[in-house]
Amino acid sequence: MSSALKDIGFAVTMAVHLKRVEMKRALLEFEDSIQPGDMVLFYFAGHGTQWEVRIHLFNVKFACLIMRVLCMVFKDQNYLLPKDIPDVHNVNLNRNAINAQDVLNDLGDRDPFVIIFLLDCCRKYYLRNPKLDERGPNSSDPGSADFKPMHKAGSLIAFACAPGTIAIEGTGQRNGLFTKHLLQHVKTPNEDIQLILRDVRREVVIESKSKQIPFLSDGLLERNIYLCGQPL
Repeated sequence: MSSALKDIGFAVTMAVHLKRVEMKRALLEFEDSIQPGDMVLFYFAGHGTQWEVRIHLFNVKFACLIMRVLCMVFKDQNYLLPKDIPDVHNVNLNRNAINAQDVLNDLGDRDPFVIIFLLDCCRKYYLRNPKLDERGPNSSDPGSADFKPMHKAGSLIAFACAPGTIAIEGTGQRNGLFTKHLLQHVKTPNEDIQLILRDVRREVVIESKSKQIPFLSDGLLERNIYLCGQPL
């Protein structure tokens, strides 16, 4: 993914297997690099667990941050989990993990043109600790797992699979199905990102025999958002 994004002009920052301090530093440095009017793209690939409802990822104008860390959801909040986090069943997530909605808000504060989140991870629901909340794993509204829309910048969030389901890993392949098909389209010139993601969704559904259905949350304010643009 990093090579593909570099090929189409993105300045890519890649962060892998980070401890919490390293993750915070990478996020701050990335946020500081964003200029008004930039296209921001956050790409996240890793294990995703929705402990009750939610998930994550990111990139820009032609600057990009790629993260490979664990992801989980609890109480309608998506969290990025650093590698040094304690037992997730008992940990204080607000203190030890990174809230993805906060990341989205911080990126929006930089006044970018658009923010695109691409999340290749599972979205299964689990209750972190029954004593903390009386709701069962199926009592939450799957729609609440989505991010809140941005007010300053348009945003498009793509999950590899629908709420409450898992993302299929490609057998003997480096990438999962979502990333596999995304890579086949991401470098297409003059193609709107919404159309690209619809093509990706269709191909993932076909290859997985409908076992995996990518999910889109569209909050874009503008038309014709191209990741790869060339003069016509």
